Amino acid sequence: MTDIERNAHIPVRTIPPPRSISGEARLALSRLVGEDGTSVNAQYQMPEPDDFDGWMAVKSAADAHYAAALKSVAGSLRSEVETIAVDQATIHVARPSSPFDERGALIDLHGGALVFGGGEACLTSARRQADRHNLRCYGVDYRMPPEHPFPAALDDCVAAYRHVLEHHAAERIVICGRSAGGNLAAAMLLRAKAEGLPMPRGLTLLSPQVDLTESGDSFQTNRMVDLVLPRSLMSNNLLYANGADLADPYLSPLFGDLQDFPPVFLQTGTRDLFLSNTVRMHRAFLNAGVDAALHVFEAMPHGGFMGGTPEDQEIEAELGKFIAAVFE
Repeated sequence: MTDIERNAHIPVRTIPPPRSISGEARLALSRLVGEDGTSVNAQYQMPEPDDFDGWMAVKSAADAHYAAALKSVAGSLRSEVETIAVDQATIHVARPSSPFDERGALIDLHGGALVFGGGEACLTSARRQADRHNLRCYGVDYRMPPEHPFPAALDDCVAAYRHVLEHHAAERIVICGRSAGGNLAAAMLLRAKAEGLPMPRGLTLLSPQVDLTESGDSFQTNRMVDLVLPRSLMSNNLLYANGADLADPYLSPLFGDLQDFPPVFLQTGTRDLFLSNTVRMHRAFLNAGVDAALHVFEAMPHGGFMGGTPEDQEIEAELGKFIAAVFE
């Protein structure tokens, strides 16, 4: 035996879509592989944290991509939406078209690596959530860098939560955060607890970006294996933090005091770059005495297979059951 740390060297290998998942999911993975055998997303490189113009160009391109992707979705949505301003936060309030429980509320915090996903994408997400869960949905279009680094996004989320508490009892509120939105959802509740605000009835964290230090194992083991998010987001993290310590719990809520949090639904996949984030967060919740359920899907990359695969439908069904259950 040796007390010397040694790195494991992995031979170059080819990783096929496994037969353990649906045919639709295998096709979804295959569509993410380029002719050279690597992720089609591997070509995208984030600018250096201090490259303001570079980030603005990337954000513009991302907004155009989101707009094109959402065209077909927007036409199928039934909910109505109103956009309001609360302090410096922009909130898209979506109301289902069918009869619904006016007392309940869902706060939706979008993903996008802490830099992308606002505007029309955020508005459409709020409408989709309102349709899916038949609840009033508050989509927080939080400010983002490079124009608005930390703590602007977190301030906006806390302002939105205070606003929703003025219209709904805490026990009738569920917070939903995806990826970067999962970071903000957990950090927002850390702030809410510190400021004496009541906890909501439930929290959902879908592949949450809860450790900006990227200390987890899957940042190495799933690098380039996650075909959606093949590389580190450290440049995004440093841009967002704007010089603050990445281990600060308001930046990396994995390291915060999670006691007294509400019941939590966590989801990830075995090929997710953020797999370690999610399983470590689940363990941290359990250690804090929080009721937390972890859902890990076979071969799933960051954000799901997308495209309506049986696995994606299963996530939506499980999420819907969780949200319905916390309101019982």
